[in-house]
Amino acid sequence: MKTQRLTMAQAIVQFLKAQFVSRDGVEHEFFGGMFGIFGHGSVAGIGQALHQTADDFRYYQTRNEQAMVHTAIAYAKMKNRLGTFACSSSIGPGATNMVTGAA
Repeated sequence: MKTQRLTMAQAIVQFLKAQFVSRDGVEHEFFGGMFGIFGHGSVAGIGQALHQTADDFRYYQTRNEQAMVHTAIAYAKMKNRLGTFACSSSIGPGATNMVTGAA
């Protein structure tokens, strides 16, 4: 097996793409993509990794952190917990708004 060199952000995106859930012998991709708001350095890291995988892992830019968490939860409920969206934000009040949405 050949060693593959990745940045931490590239490894995270590859990890998210590789997640599957199985029910009744049928495998489903767990993450349908990622919602996010860029800022405070996340553009150069996770933004570049998402851009490199844009063909098979969609990124949706949002405007409100709490709303993107609610949307990811609604998607998971719609998919009967067989899928969801990852959410990313910058450090600061936005991250706190994501916690509020998840709670």
